[in-house]
Amino acid sequence: MDARLLEILVCPLCKGPLDHLKDKQELVCKGDRLAFPIRDGIPVMLDEEARAMSAEEVDALRA
Repeated sequence: MDARLLEILVCPLCKGPLDHLKDKQELVCKGDRLAFPIRDGIPVMLDEEARAMSAEEVDALRA
């Protein structure tokens, strides 16, 4: 994933920052607890495509 693209992408719902999980190929919004998939190197920033994350998953990212 291009570093410049990661710098400008924000959550489409709250406009907050996103974390890149390389191993899972996802962009994560901790505030909304959503993980947006990256398919073939392209982030899919649609809320209907996002995976809801549990509080435990989000807490693990903060640790």
